Amino acid sequence: MKLAIEVKGLTKTFGSFTAVNQVDMRIPENMVYGFLGPNGSGKTTAIRMMCGLLEPTAGEITVLGMQIPARTEAIRQQVGYMTQRFSMYGDLTVEQNLDFIGKIMGVTGKHLKRRKEEVKEQFNLQSFTSFLAGELSGGQKRRLALAAATIHKPRLLLLDEPTSEVDPNTRRDFWDQLFTMCDQGATILVTTHLMDEAERCHHLAIINDGIKVADGSPAALKSDLAAAIVEVKSPRPAQIKSHLHSLTPVISVTQVGMLLRVMVDPQLASPLEWLSKELASFVDVEIRTSSPSIEDVFVMATRKMSRDAEHGN
Repeated sequence: MKLAIEVKGLTKTFGSFTAVNQVDMRIPENMVYGFLGPNGSGKTTAIRMMCGLLEPTAGEITVLGMQIPARTEAIRQQVGYMTQRFSMYGDLTVEQNLDFIGKIMGVTGKHLKRRKEEVKEQFNLQSFTSFLAGELSGGQKRRLALAAATIHKPRLLLLDEPTSEVDPNTRRDFWDQLFTMCDQGATILVTTHLMDEAERCHHLAIINDGIKVADGSPAALKSDLAAAIVEVKSPRPAQIKSHLHSLTPVISVTQVGMLLRVMVDPQLASPLEWLSKELASFVDVEIRTSSPSIEDVFVMATRKMSRDAEHGN
C-alpha cells in the first residue's frame, strides 16, 4: 500500500496552547480521506503543516514520499490546497484568477490555456469567466477555488471545509467531483465538521482538542461502536428525555423531531427489553433498535477522551 501522507507524532503548540497533539496518520493513495472534528479542533492547523505552510513543533511529515520541510517546495508543485476561507482575488475576474494561480503553479502557454478550459467546464464556470471573483455567490466561489486548486493536476488535494457556504445541491455536485478526481488518480484529504459528509469518505479520522480519537472506515467505526442505539418515539419526548438522563446505563440522549436516539451501555444483556421496562409508565411510546451513525461514533470517541482526561489516562 503506497501512502500519500504519513505523519508521526505531529504536534503544534502556540505558547502554552497545544493545537495538535501527537497525531499519527497514514493516508493511502487514491482515497478520499476525511478529517472530522468540530471548529477549533486542530484540523486546519494539521492540514497547514501537511502542506508545508506551517512548521510543526514536533513530529515527522512525509508527503508523496518526500519529507517536510526538506522537500517542501517540490511537494507544493504536486499538491493542491483549498483554504477554508475564500482566498481568490476578489478584484480579479474568474479568468484572471485561474491565469494567476496557473502560472504560480508552473502551468504556462498552451498547457495553461487548455487546463483553464478543462477546469471551467469541469466546475461549471464557463458563464462566469468575466465576473469578478468577489461578486460570485458562495457556491460559485467554492467552485472557483477548487478549479484553481486543481489547475496543475495535483497528485494530492488538501481541502479545508470545502463545502461551507454552499447549498445541498451544490454540495452533492462538489462531492461527485471529488470522487471523479479520486477515480482519476488523485488522493484527497478533506476536513469537515459535518457528519453526513464524513459518511461519504472512504476512510475517516476524528480529531478533538488536537487529539486523534478514532480512525477507520465509516463502516468499521460504526460496527466497532461500544454502545447500543435505541430509538424512542413519543408525542412527549421532552418528558421521556428527562427521565432517560437519570438512568445510569444511558450514555446519551439526543432528539430528532419526535424521536429520541438513546445510546445505551452495551453490557446490558437486552437494551431494548430493559428500556421497554423503564418506560412502561409512559403512554404511546414506540421503542426499536437502530443502527449507529457517525455522529454516535463521534459522541462516544469524544466522551471517552473526556473520561480519560478526568482520570489522568
